[in-house]
Amino acid sequence: MDALFKMISPKTEVLPELTPGYLIVGLGNPGRDYRNTRHNIGFMAVDAFAATLNIKMTRVQFKAIIGSEVIGASRVILAKPQTYMNLSGQAVASLLRFYKIPVEHLMVINDDLDLPLGTIRIRPGGGSAGQKGIGSIIDRLGTQEFPRLRLGIGRPPGQMDSADYVLQPFSNGESELLSAVLEKAVDAIKTFVSEGLEAAMNKFNGKLE
Repeated sequence: MDALFKMISPKTEVLPELTPGYLIVGLGNPGRDYRNTRHNIGFMAVDAFAATLNIKMTRVQFKAIIGSEVIGASRVILAKPQTYMNLSGQAVASLLRFYKIPVEHLMVINDDLDLPLGTIRIRPGGGSAGQKGIGSIIDRLGTQEFPRLRLGIGRPPGQMDSADYVLQPFSNGESELLSAVLEKAVDAIKTFVSEGLEAAMNKFNGKLE
């Protein structure tokens, strides 16, 4: 009888034990008017990563559009805060707390005026350098020590105001370089999750050739 019971009993699925998760946050502004603007390159990078791994960005949680996937032994949460740039910290702080993700497993992707388009700069922390989304996250978390993936968008031409420049779309002439940058950003995120921050910095910091 015991042998028969063993034959008909369903097998218990053994699930892999997950290590502390990761939160990958792209910064930008919600709405169609901002979709392809320079300030939204963080959103673009998260969307590119999601598309590469077929992750659906369809859930809304803590004022952010999110998606998730298990990569290796870690659950990776992707997020695009919908609070507008200068309130991004609200969503980030709430997601970190809810998913119990250590701050060193947070990576924030943002545009950087001081880097030319085609340049990637990964750092373990630091100030906001005037980037309001980063400033909001620093205020909410109470620390500057969280990884950043900064994507250069270049300085505004002539006397154009920076606030106007970042809300302009990328030009047709920049589309090829933009695609290459987003591809490298995807690889950098994968490396951060699978190999760690230092490996991502060593492999991807610099200007695209």
